[in-house]
Amino acid sequence: MAEEIKAQDEELELEGQEEQKKDDPKNLQRSLTFESGGLIMYLSTEYVIEIINDHSITSLPMVPDYVKGVINLRGQILPIVDIRILMGTEAHDYTSKTCIIVLNIDDTPMGIIVDTVRQVVDIDLDEVKPIPMKRQKKLLNGMLNMDDGTVAMSFDCDALVNA
Repeated sequence: MAEEIKAQDEELELEGQEEQKKDDPKNLQRSLTFESGGLIMYLSTEYVIEIINDHSITSLPMVPDYVKGVINLRGQILPIVDIRILMGTEAHDYTSKTCIIVLNIDDTPMGIIVDTVRQVVDIDLDEVKPIPMKRQKKLLNGMLNMDDGTVAMSFDCDALVNA
């Protein structure tokens, strides 16, 4: 009888652990959300070094239009890419909310210009859905319904380096 009770207790404990696993998203990624070209996007904070405002960009001749130039960030020269132009959206004047997100992707430091930085959130990667093929854009590799009802697109840092 004692063995039966012990077996039932172990069974209940296992069921409780399985339910807890369902409730706890285990595939969380800390992500920075930002806006650019009318889209809300996010990328892993593992790539983010820092966010800077009001930095002077030195333009370069004979580079694609989406490469805005370079900056000198504490002695390191970083290329700066306007992702809005790279994704085929119209260029706009920069505002006081325009930021440069400094990234390190596969030991390649670079900056991306975004319209505004929003917040850092935890994203359950199991909730990310593929982008419908008709609307798929370069540099985006997934989409997610956020808690506030907005849709955020996953920014593909690896595609940026290979662009």
